[in-house]
Amino acid sequence: MGVPNASNLGLAQVTTEQLRTLLRGLHRETLTCPLTPAGLAGHGLQEPSGMILGHMRALDRAAVHAVVVAVLAERLDAARMFR
Repeated sequence: MGVPNASNLGLAQVTTEQLRTLLRGLHRETLTCPLTPAGLAGHGLQEPSGMILGHMRALDRAAVHAVVVAVLAERLDAARMFR
């Protein structure tokens, strides 16, 4: 087991608010797939774009939506467990 880096942390370093922004762009159809650096920057997501693109660059809209919803649901469930 090596030192953690962006490639093996999944979306853990992308904040919940950033994921909500991504999901909002998908729902409003202002963010197109496959995702691009320019598309993410247009939604204020330039900071986490490397992490997002590293895992979801080649995915279609349905797959990106599924991943983001799953990560948000996991985080919500974890937050409820620690209340």
